[in-house]
Amino acid sequence: MIRAHKFLLRPTKGQAVALTDMLRDHCSLSNGALQERRDAYRHASKTSIKYGQQSAQLKDIRAFDPERQGRWSFSSQQATLRRLDKAFQAFFKRVKAGRTPGYPRFRGVGHFDTVTFPKDGDGCRWDSTPHDRQTRVRLQGVGHVRVHQHRPVRGRVKTISVKREGSRWYVVLSCEKVPAEPLPSTGAIVGIDMGVAHFLTTSDGEHVTNPRFLRAMADELAEAQRHLATFPERTRQRTKRHRAAVRKVANLYGRIRRQRADFHHKTARTLITAHDVIAHERLNTAGMTKSPTPKADPEQPGSFLPNGTAAKAGLNRSILDAGWAQFLGILANKAESAGRLVVPVDARNTSRTCPECGHVSAENRATQSKFECVRCGFAANADHVGATNVLNRAGLALCDVA
Repeated sequence: MIRAHKFLLRPTKGQAVALTDMLRDHCSLSNGALQERRDAYRHASKTSIKYGQQSAQLKDIRAFDPERQGRWSFSSQQATLRRLDKAFQAFFKRVKAGRTPGYPRFRGVGHFDTVTFPKDGDGCRWDSTPHDRQTRVRLQGVGHVRVHQHRPVRGRVKTISVKREGSRWYVVLSCEKVPAEPLPSTGAIVGIDMGVAHFLTTSDGEHVTNPRFLRAMADELAEAQRHLATFPERTRQRTKRHRAAVRKVANLYGRIRRQRADFHHKTARTLITAHDVIAHERLNTAGMTKSPTPKADPEQPGSFLPNGTAAKAGLNRSILDAGWAQFLGILANKAESAGRLVVPVDARNTSRTCPECGHVSAENRATQSKFECVRCGFAANADHVGATNVLNRAGLALCDVA
């Protein structure tokens, strides 16, 4: 298995400055490579620049600017150019498929947050001071940076990435050949129904409360954003107060993100520990949170009819705050490591199908929380009904596979 480990870095002041310089110079390299591609294609010859051509220029770039580009790992600079090349490949793929293209954009220094080292030992070294009780990672041009390692690293470290989140620095290890750690069998199976009123409901009738981390901090976040809005959006030099306002907003979002991830990990671990098989709806959250299509008013050209955008925006915010996609991804990863089985099933009509008689109707769901079959009169909690139907469909899917 391939797994990632994310640890907090504790750099000294000098190392923090060096890490910031590293991101700045990699950002400059990426923007310069993007400009070269744009200029070449705008030329009458319509020349297309590839990764191999830009990578071959790195030697001359490093020799011309030894104090900046020459300080850093050659392999990490290749990884930055490769990331730009992947962005262009994705762009052309979207063009070919007829979707919104999304041409690669220039990055500001504050929006370029990750540098990747493709191989442990090439410009970087994990656990660079094994004789010391404190774990450190060595980064070329930065030095041996102290790591807050809160759990053991299993498998072989393949790639190392340095990431900035607000005022914090992290190291992300991608490890291969990670051994599985199967949990003892419980013989229990469960279906779960994701929701907004409750984060999830199990087929056993248990509800997990939705913590709504974004809503809980909405007032504090809105105040911080209003304060940030008093400063100009574009300026050559930010003042000290402006930089503090930016950090405040970034720190609040970071806290919400960490709280949500911690909740997802703990909830997934509870399910994995107690059940051998877990069934859930196959959800397309990107499609579910899409804004409604505008409706033109035929009687008044240039005007639009009400289409429920405001109400849909509130629902979208609640779905994204719950983080269903992230949770289901964490659940699948933990299940693989623990030797459990996760079964995604078709989500259509799970909350509209009567588990007693099988009648399907939108009228069965009288309210958000109440289910009452219009044919047989069966009544129950709507989320519990959805979880029960998910479990039943998972059973049919497993029988078909067997």
